[in-house]
Amino acid sequence: MSISKIVKPASAELLHLTVLRTERLSPGWMRVTLGGGDIDRFQPMGYDQWVRLFLPISGEAGLERVPAKANKVFGYLKFLRIPDGERPVLRNYTIRAHRTATADAGAEIDVDFVLHGSAADGTAGPASRWAETCAPGEHVLIIDEGLSFNPARGEERVVLVGDETALPAIAGICASLPATASGIAIVEVPTEADALDFPHPEGIELRWVVRTGPAAPGAGALAALRSADSPDAGAHAYIAGEQSLASGGRRLLVGERGVDKHLVSFTGYWKIGSASPASNAARAAAARPA
Repeated sequence: MSISKIVKPASAELLHLTVLRTERLSPGWMRVTLGGGDIDRFQPMGYDQWVRLFLPISGEAGLERVPAKANKVFGYLKFLRIPDGERPVLRNYTIRAHRTATADAGAEIDVDFVLHGSAADGTAGPASRWAETCAPGEHVLIIDEGLSFNPARGEERVVLVGDETALPAIAGICASLPATASGIAIVEVPTEADALDFPHPEGIELRWVVRTGPAAPGAGALAALRSADSPDAGAHAYIAGEQSLASGGRRLLVGERGVDKHLVSFTGYWKIGSASPASNAARAAAARPA
């Protein structure tokens, strides 16, 4: 019996949030903590919960023009009609962590950004540049999109595979799994410094793969998956990151290892050689030294 690939959120409204602080986690990672605004209307789901994030690359005036259903076809078309000099950059990001409100502080969410290039020398992409240079008080918008890791496919035995772009998702999944879960988590990163450790059930083997030489992103993680023992029957496999890793991992498990295709969740976050679309204004901003 087929199990849904995704879990939709109870609400997918447009939420206004504020940058509270930023933290450089490693050479390749920047954490941006968001809160304030509509944070109390955000409903945490754990696992690999992801959102559509609207970044004010060209100034905050464009945020007020984002339509309420910008994640739907007609809403997105309206979003594209925002003038190029005002239109925010839209990207998809995983919620790395959520903290409930306390007597001393409001609720918060962390979003971890993989840094590509450098804002200082103008080689960073628009989202990476924003993460490096944003300051407390700046505003963003999010729309919740739910989960790609469906717990109904299983939580007790898992195989989690990804490159650095999937690290927040795999960390979030591990934080949501029962303490009795077992399996393996394979995460490929550009450098040893980018292997950001995270809590996981004792029965989950965490295997880091550091990219070397001219190897294509994802190739090391895929090789590690191939060398790993075949998953037990009923194990839930989750593969995310560069498109070739996601599709190649699924072919390996389903086509060669005989894993039930209904127990494999896979998502291609990005593709080598294909940049995410950006407005002319965003490209110009990314080209300017910080």
